[in-house]
Amino acid sequence: MGRVFLTAEWRNLALLSFPIDAAVLAARLPPGLELDLWEGQTFVSLVGFQFLHTKVLGAPAGPYRNFPEVNLRYYVRRGAKRGVVFIKEIVPHRIVAWLARTLYSENYVSLPMRTDVDSGQHAEYRWTRDSTDHWLRVTALGDAAIPTAGSLDEFITDHQWGYSVKGGGECYEYRVERPPWRVFPVASYDFRVDAEAIYGREFAAALRAKPVSAILAEGSAIAVSFGEKVTGRNS
Repeated sequence: MGRVFLTAEWRNLALLSFPIDAAVLAARLPPGLELDLWEGQTFVSLVGFQFLHTKVLGAPAGPYRNFPEVNLRYYVRRGAKRGVVFIKEIVPHRIVAWLARTLYSENYVSLPMRTDVDSGQHAEYRWTRDSTDHWLRVTALGDAAIPTAGSLDEFITDHQWGYSVKGGGECYEYRVERPPWRVFPVASYDFRVDAEAIYGREFAAALRAKPVSAILAEGSAIAVSFGEKVTGRNS
């Protein structure tokens, strides 16, 4: 792993995943990457989680150590490396969003957020945009276990690289080092999101459909490396 920029814990991850037309994702694919498919299908995932005990360059991040995040992401490959590209990431703090945009060129925005989490039982993440509430909620019942090999749950949780595009069009890669996540059996889920307003019209149809996967993951400690340029711009 390269030089570590950030360490934290990502906990109580609620993930809802939806099939999507590969052409929608291919149109925004960073240079040098290919879409990662499971049984021939591409997916986007709506993910909410707790960012806890955050340290930047080894120093506690002051009042920004603990906060929720909700993101929409899709899945990619660069050779044997399996990673994600984020469509948009929502956090409650402007400074956190600014740092992520500046250092990683990620599409972070700051919105009012609320959480209701009981570890291993349920996780609810809410955010407000233009006076409208949006939410993501997953409830579990049972003990956590590593996902079955080859399953969709394993595919969704088994991506440990991140990719973004800088202003000049080059693709940057960073690693999120962590162990495999255990997941709880899901009893129910619920979500409300104005996909067109928040993520764009091209994602509206996918996020109006029923998710094909609902996960409540235990999470773990993580370490995020500095980004490194891996390709030039698209020609």
